[in-house]
Amino acid sequence: MEKLEFAQVGETMFHQKLENGLNVFVFPKPDFQKGYAFFATNYGGMDMRFCLDGEWHNTPAGVAHYLEHKMFDTQEGNALQDLAANGASPNAFTSNAITGYYFDSTEKFEENLKILLSFVSVPWFTQESVDKERGIIGQEIGMIEDEPHWKGYMNLMAALYQHHPVRESVAGSVESIAKITPEILYACHKAFYDPANMVLCVAGPVDPERICEIAREILPKEAGPIAAKDYGEKEQPRVSQSLIEERMEVSAPIFHLGYKGDALTNGEARLRQELVGELALEVLLGNSTPLYAKLYRGGLINQEFSYAYEDDPGCAFLLAMGESKDPEAVRAAVAEEAARIGREGVDKELWERVKKGVYGNKVRGLNSFEQLCVGQAQAFFAGHAFLRFADLFDTITKEEAEELIENWVRPERTALSVVRAKEEVQ
Repeated sequence: MEKLEFAQVGETMFHQKLENGLNVFVFPKPDFQKGYAFFATNYGGMDMRFCLDGEWHNTPAGVAHYLEHKMFDTQEGNALQDLAANGASPNAFTSNAITGYYFDSTEKFEENLKILLSFVSVPWFTQESVDKERGIIGQEIGMIEDEPHWKGYMNLMAALYQHHPVRESVAGSVESIAKITPEILYACHKAFYDPANMVLCVAGPVDPERICEIAREILPKEAGPIAAKDYGEKEQPRVSQSLIEERMEVSAPIFHLGYKGDALTNGEARLRQELVGELALEVLLGNSTPLYAKLYRGGLINQEFSYAYEDDPGCAFLLAMGESKDPEAVRAAVAEEAARIGREGVDKELWERVKKGVYGNKVRGLNSFEQLCVGQAQAFFAGHAFLRFADLFDTITKEEAEELIENWVRPERTALSVVRAKEEVQ
């Protein structure tokens, strides 16, 4: 196995690519009792069009999420119940880009790992079970569609992007999931749940070689074909719409403000842009900035205000969100501050303070086995190493953050989604 030392953050990672193409990453933690395992596929909600064995498939929105729900069913029963009976805490999630299954446990870790690898790699669906799940997921969809923050976020995706499938909800719609059949689920499992398209990340008091032995024992011996993905027509820098408004049951207007960025192909440059984007947000919108103080004093934001850098294959953007009596005034104030930074630059003391704070938060996050394993899986699919952030961080300059703000926080790259109260008068 390959042993990788990340001295700056005091972490050691072992890596092995198995004969079937599966990449295994292990973070040995001998001083801990609990172990954590994360088994993920490079397949998410936005992977609706793909080519396998020379044939193109167009699948309904929501298949990846639907498949995640159904994978816990086995011919013998239910894997969730099997893991829980062994003292494990299992769960799963589907994002735009990946689907992951995980558990943590203090006892029977190897036995639980075998269960995890088995049920994820061996699909079992019946028409009856697929139809039953449709009602359950349909109820979930109904609940999230009534949630103003979710609605505001999805409206922002529609405003930012004209073609990219990030516009579609990971869960799909009641109409789209009505088209899902066992045959579609089996086809998508074959296309994306191959070991060569997956990673296994483990942290805890474990032997890295033993983890690989278990994976070899349970999983297919050879790699199969991997599907090619298609995200449609390349996006232009300009947003699809400048403003989208919705009326719902809210006590105060909720806004999602987005800035469409430049999507990079996989590799370390993508990690660097993520770090620069996070720092740019801190110097533009962080709670120690002049803009934050101005917005807060003016009652334009409250403690619900937050922001994030987000990216997936083919898209990247800055996001700010919260409650405001005047979302348009927030939009204007951010544009004004971005223009000022373009003229005057970021204050050097603010930059140094922000940089230390962001780095410290990232290092503290490594205490979480979940963040270690999920972060490494996501990073691997994006073509870089999660813990490389420590080496790159020192090399990022104030000028890079200033340039990103100047290039991304522009009127033609800006979209605003607002959810207003039903009775509000414009």
